[in-house]
Amino acid sequence: MELTPWSDDRLELGEGARWVDDRLVLVDLLAGRLLETTGDAPGPLREVFRLDVPLGAVAPVNGSPGHWLAAAGTGVELLDPAGRRAPVADLPAGSGAGRSAVRVNDAVADPHGRFWAGTMTYAGVPGAGTLFRLSPGAAPVAVVTGLTIPNGPAFDAAGTTMYLADTPRGEVDRFAVDPGTGELSGREPFLRLGPGEGVPDGMTVDAAGHLWVALWGGSAVRRYRPDGTLDREVRVPAGQPTSVCLGGSGLRRLFVTSASYGLEPAGPFDGALFAADVDVEGICTAGAATRRPAW
Repeated sequence: MELTPWSDDRLELGEGARWVDDRLVLVDLLAGRLLETTGDAPGPLREVFRLDVPLGAVAPVNGSPGHWLAAAGTGVELLDPAGRRAPVADLPAGSGAGRSAVRVNDAVADPHGRFWAGTMTYAGVPGAGTLFRLSPGAAPVAVVTGLTIPNGPAFDAAGTTMYLADTPRGEVDRFAVDPGTGELSGREPFLRLGPGEGVPDGMTVDAAGHLWVALWGGSAVRRYRPDGTLDREVRVPAGQPTSVCLGGSGLRRLFVTSASYGLEPAGPFDGALFAADVDVEGICTAGAATRRPAW
């Protein structure tokens, strides 16, 4: 399988690829940019939103086309089609952060409308990262602490299984999720990567319940079976793949974002968006349930 560059754009830290309303959305995280493309054929990325803070990822808001719940800066915001921003929640720094500056990282909605967002320090302080769960009308809850750089989470179609990566540690853990409350239980190791393999970054679960993982530093995306064994590897012509998404017609097009961040010099495809058609089907992107403010 050969991945095709899907745009001439090169991003500093492409992340958060999601297939929403027949188009691909993604972010250039540190630049605070929300971007989109039709996903039908290679072409330029269109800027939808630009923030003055890092933008980790977005989820569509259920019942409100063009509205996004966004992990932005040090918290969560609601973005609307007119370009307005409304604060939803602040995400407190983890106990190990000390004086280190903190920002959001990856985020996603689960199939039950809850929004899950991770935080980290810019310095990557071990143990200072946290995964938060946000439910409509409730304060954010710190559900997994002691992380360094949380990535994901990724949920199965039923929203009863969650995968969470701690990138610098090369680890992915699996949790059981109570569909009614979002409470986590049964944490278990799912994936442990060794030297030279890269480290786990963005992830997605397909319709067969297999986990796709972008390997930062590994120039690859891997698909793992539910028992943790490797099903396949797709090589990426960039050093730092960052997120994966299954979209397009029949949800059978694999999209991969990458980053040029920290590479001097960057290669010709570092920071590019890639795509390839695959023989497996993805699951629909979940939307977030939220209370819209009175604009």
